[in-house]
Amino acid sequence: MARARRSVARAEYWPSFVDVLTNLLLVFVFLLSVFALVQFLLSREISGRDVVLERLNAQIAELTEMLALERASKSELADNLATLQASLTAAEGERDRLQGFLDQESTASASADDRIAVLNTNLDEERQISQRALAQVELLNQQIAALRRQIAALETALNASEAKDQESQTKIADLGRRLNVALAQRVQELSRYRSDFFGRLREILGDRPDIRIVGDRFVFQSEVLFATGSADINPEGLVEMDKIAEAILELDKEIPQEIPWVLRVDGHTDKRPITSPGSPFASNWELSASRAISVVRFLIDGGVPANRLVAAGFGEFQPIEEGDSDEALAKNRRIELKLTER
Repeated sequence: MARARRSVARAEYWPSFVDVLTNLLLVFVFLLSVFALVQFLLSREISGRDVVLERLNAQIAELTEMLALERASKSELADNLATLQASLTAAEGERDRLQGFLDQESTASASADDRIAVLNTNLDEERQISQRALAQVELLNQQIAALRRQIAALETALNASEAKDQESQTKIADLGRRLNVALAQRVQELSRYRSDFFGRLREILGDRPDIRIVGDRFVFQSEVLFATGSADINPEGLVEMDKIAEAILELDKEIPQEIPWVLRVDGHTDKRPITSPGSPFASNWELSASRAISVVRFLIDGGVPANRLVAAGFGEFQPIEEGDSDEALAKNRRIELKLTER
């Protein structure tokens, strides 16, 4: 009968033992999977600040969640250990009580001895389970420490990525400053060549009231080059344009090739509409554009490279003087030369 009781007691504890081992095995496999996943993610190359931040934050969140789960598991194991210790204390108390009964009742000594043996066996098993639980807790502590080291490594990688991004931003800002300085120098060089060009034109063309400098433009009154309502350069204008073509050719030799300059020829008219029935121009747009094109064609025929010339027509919509007086209208009828970047 005592052997049957011992078999029943062993059968009761064996399933719990198997369940504990199974759970421990699952936790161990899960931790190995997490470790392999973290190693895989760490082996990938950081390609950009936003991607790195997102991945690292996601990994930190995942590791934090895992750490919380492990802490919960540790707390559960600690609770189980406390329960086992309480059971151990209860079993020891029961053993002491039975030992007292053994001293008091000699007639029941055989039964008491058997029960004490069963309790001692159970006590030994519970002690073994308690030791295994402590070993599992120690293993979990080591795994938690390893996870903390991985989190520290991820934070170090994140800081390195942020430092690299800051260095890149500094380099970009430095390149921007250098580019601005280079552009400013190029603009200054072009302004110097523009001043020299306009000064040369003033020397070549002489001090005439119908040819003047307005800001960064050299302005011809239309009457210098064209007859009223015409886009054909008159003989007097051809002479002046020959001088201009010669000056442009000399300028092209002086300006460095790395400066992408062009001479823009702008045609302007006054605001009086074209009313002549036989005029080939439907509006002041066509007239201003045709005059600018005539000047560009003449300069190209004179040897000026075509890629250095631009023709534009503005009609009456860019006046330099408001009003309907003859003087204002005459000033608005003009051809402008502007040296600018391409």
